[in-house]
Amino acid sequence: MLTRRHFIQTTTALFSASIASPLLADTWPTESQKAAWDEQVTPLGYDSATTNPWGLHPRFLPQRVVAKRSLVPGDIHVDAVARYLYHIEEGGTAMRYGVAIAKGDLYEPGTYAIKRKVKWPHWTPTKNMIERNPEYEQYAGGMEPGPTNALGSRALYLYVGNRDSYLRIHGTPYPKSIGGRASSGCVRMVMAHINELYPNVRIGSTAFLYSAEDSVTAQS
Repeated sequence: MLTRRHFIQTTTALFSASIASPLLADTWPTESQKAAWDEQVTPLGYDSATTNPWGLHPRFLPQRVVAKRSLVPGDIHVDAVARYLYHIEEGGTAMRYGVAIAKGDLYEPGTYAIKRKVKWPHWTPTKNMIERNPEYEQYAGGMEPGPTNALGSRALYLYVGNRDSYLRIHGTPYPKSIGGRASSGCVRMVMAHINELYPNVRIGSTAFLYSAEDSVTAQS
């Protein structure tokens, strides 16, 4: 199993202080509709480092941190203990974002390829999700895009080889869940935050999801 210890011995080891959607659907939003939704989920006067109408702990706001230079630019690392997502940049830095991870044993540590990314995606719950949450039955045919969609404003689709894992890194209409364990398997982000991250993520990049059961204590 890929563990958090493989990634980080302490939080400062690699990073220091700051310097399920259908492929075919009946309807797709227009570019103007997407732009209107983006405006709706982006607070007025938004500044990623300080804007916080969601009441997040300040450590979950986007922050540029120092990264070990051996890490591959473009890759994503999810620390499930500290609830951080790191997007590695050129020159030894990374952007760090607060996230929520899956409940219980639904979180799946592993190494994934990002093979698809979508703005304002549709969402279709899996059969297992419907079995666990019968209220999802109403969306068995797919949930239309929009600010209340379960995948929010952006989604990065995680694959193992050519197989869709049905895991996503995505926006959420429930920003107060950030920092907790809330999803059915995916990694959640504030929509304004993933909107900032999204254009910087390349198809083919690797996403490393580290174990939430590792005993290393995270530093805030």
